[in-house]
Amino acid sequence: MSTDLDQPAFSTMAERHRRELHVHCYRMMGNFEDAEDLVQETFLRAWRRRETYAGRASFRAWLYKIATNACLDALESGKRRRLQAHEPQAGSIPGAAASMAEVPWLQPYPDHLLDEVADNAAGPDAAVVAKETIELAFLAAIQHLPARQRAALLARDVLGWSAKETAELLEGSVASANSALQRARETMEQTLPRRRTEWPSGTDVGAAERRLLQRLIDAHQTNDVEGFAAVVREDIRVTMPPHPMVYEGWASMAPLFADAFDADGFGSWLLLPTRANRMPAAASYLRRPGEDVAIAFKLDVFRIEGDGRVAEITTFNHELFGAFGLPPTL
Repeated sequence: MSTDLDQPAFSTMAERHRRELHVHCYRMMGNFEDAEDLVQETFLRAWRRRETYAGRASFRAWLYKIATNACLDALESGKRRRLQAHEPQAGSIPGAAASMAEVPWLQPYPDHLLDEVADNAAGPDAAVVAKETIELAFLAAIQHLPARQRAALLARDVLGWSAKETAELLEGSVASANSALQRARETMEQTLPRRRTEWPSGTDVGAAERRLLQRLIDAHQTNDVEGFAAVVREDIRVTMPPHPMVYEGWASMAPLFADAFDADGFGSWLLLPTRANRMPAAASYLRRPGEDVAIAFKLDVFRIEGDGRVAEITTFNHELFGAFGLPPTL
């Protein structure tokens, strides 16, 4: 690349890869807003170092290396969004192993933005947004890895890079890159939920998830606790990043729903279906008693197992409703 390339031309080349770089930084950091900052940092570094691109590798790979290094620098320096500490609530189980509660900085990623990457399902970008490597369980699990192991795993198992390319990315030897990958895979195998993507053969997963999501929405909007309980597993887990509480099993969370479904005391709900991290989700709006407007309240993301019931609910606040294209009020 010539150093006299003007900024508009450079920006046009870089912008083609903005979304997939954002997804890559999101995986590294587990946080949508941190990823936005790091993509901007990536483009700034790339512009300043444009003379280092000699054309021996693809422009895309060159940007990925810069983005990965930006993330590694941020992780090693401890730079991530500062989160207010919250005390566990009664009935919750603080610090349950391998739960979203251990990743208080975790944020969801809107599916409609992932679709910007996946326009060509047969192309090199397809793996970047594959469900197995973008769902919340994967995002939470990968946050347990040391930064360089995380980068090695993403390079090899998500981007499909070779051992040599991964070693160059990490500026180390092939042996060290392979070692980091092996340790990362072992940790992920121990951390990820079993059978998280298994469905019976012949199942139309998309249709099954839509039907279940509608049942969840109907139960929520009609304050039907029994209807909600009918579509979740007895051992359901509920977490609420950045809060540290973990609710294990329907019995522990039933009192929450009894309070939330009290229309006279708490309010009434309006829900909109959406998707996050290739998972069904619902945006909830709460209309308090005596008020005419329902205000953005929370976003629930549902992990559904092959038995057709909800195994996990991850509840986020409404701060990313704008990124999801959701209105602030209904």
